[in-house]
Amino acid sequence: MAAPVIDLSGKTALVTGASRGIGRAIAKALADCGASVIGIGTSIEENDTGLGAEIEKAGGTFRPLSCDLSDRAQIERMIARLDADGTEIDILVNNAGLIRREPAASHSLEDWDTVMAVNLDAVFLLTREFGRRMLGRGGGKVINLASVLSYQGGVTVPGYAASKGAITQLTQAFANEWAAHGINVNAVAPGYVATDNTAALQADTTREAALMARVPLGRWLTPEEIAAPVAFLASDAASAIHGATLAVDGGWLGR
Repeated sequence: MAAPVIDLSGKTALVTGASRGIGRAIAKALADCGASVIGIGTSIEENDTGLGAEIEKAGGTFRPLSCDLSDRAQIERMIARLDADGTEIDILVNNAGLIRREPAASHSLEDWDTVMAVNLDAVFLLTREFGRRMLGRGGGKVINLASVLSYQGGVTVPGYAASKGAITQLTQAFANEWAAHGINVNAVAPGYVATDNTAALQADTTREAALMARVPLGRWLTPEEIAAPVAFLASDAASAIHGATLAVDGGWLGR
């Protein structure tokens, strides 16, 4: 039996946090599979990240849209903007996320609220709104970015850990209602990936060595290694997968 081919031709994908890191890799991977990609970032329209040029050079299409996901009014305006020009989202990737590192005893409410607004509230709002439109069309794909800290508390990141734990449950909650309607809602839980978000950990030689000693693979993952499973979940090859959170962690959770 031939292996399934990931072909997203004719599909439009919206990727949040597309300017850099994992989101950038996801946008490129989906475009490489044939999807037209809309990249969301806080100032992605104003700042030339080079992503559009990379995608278009490879034969894909890319549209940047600025939106601060901590601001519900901006999210609503962004959705209205897409509705107004007739854009239909077939694949929603809720990738954008924030980390605020501070010991639990001194973790500020401001940091907690900001992390929850982007990592959880925005995911709920975007999934509800674009999912509602997918229901009307009879199908679609939603992929959320969870984390290995969906399963562990971590250190000095109570807001991040709580938000990512909630993402796994939110993924299941939407899947329970929408699977029978042709909408796949799943999540990918990255392990320790070399991005800007983990720069502080990579620079802390003592903690970095301790972390890598617990990863059976023995190294940091790349953004592209997270993007490939996202592309799979966005494809017809994953049609029977609903409510799953796929750990892509180099074996971290197994150890």
